[in-house]
Amino acid sequence: MREKIKGLALDLLIQHGYRGVSFGDLAARISMTRANIHYHFGDKQSLVEEVLEDYVTVTSAQLDEIWRGEATSLFEKIEQTVEYSRKRYLRYNKRGRGGRPWSLISRMRQDGDALTDRGRAVLRQFGVDLNASIVAAIEAAKKRGELVSWAPVDDIALQLVSIANSAGPITQDAGNFDRLQALYMAFARIVTQAYTQVNRVQVTRIADAPGAPSSRR
Repeated sequence: MREKIKGLALDLLIQHGYRGVSFGDLAARISMTRANIHYHFGDKQSLVEEVLEDYVTVTSAQLDEIWRGEATSLFEKIEQTVEYSRKRYLRYNKRGRGGRPWSLISRMRQDGDALTDRGRAVLRQFGVDLNASIVAAIEAAKKRGELVSWAPVDDIALQLVSIANSAGPITQDAGNFDRLQALYMAFARIVTQAYTQVNRVQVTRIADAPGAPSSRR
């Protein structure tokens, strides 16, 4: 029952935010009393914190697996991150277009003033962990010779983390996923042009990636 409550709370928190969810909403959706939810979680803040911690733990682990993958290039890691975000986006935007919220992390950042210190710390730690994963990917790319030795690791990581942290608002403002994909791919092209020595096949692949300006294809 705890997992059922948390699953519903996750969906409602993403869609309606912290202030838009109550124990009454949860109880009505799963045909149980508010007292029963209080029994399992105590108060709303405790429930939100547990849901947020679980979500961040899973998200951090999955993104870390992408960015630390040994068999993929940096460009492929960016592609995989795009697809990872797309799957989450499509869960709440079924037709592939729309500006409905889809990330609990983005949503809770918007409601940061309503969170406890513990909740805000969880969100900060996500950014720290994501940055570490991306820095590791860039360092690995330099060791493989994929990036030139003087490529600015922290600067590249900063831009990628910034896009990832803004993913939810970007799709909400644009009303579709295309804008987020275009931003990731545009940055991938910039890094490729500035800091790599790639073969013709790789250049063509990156130029043909979704979001590439048609005038340069």
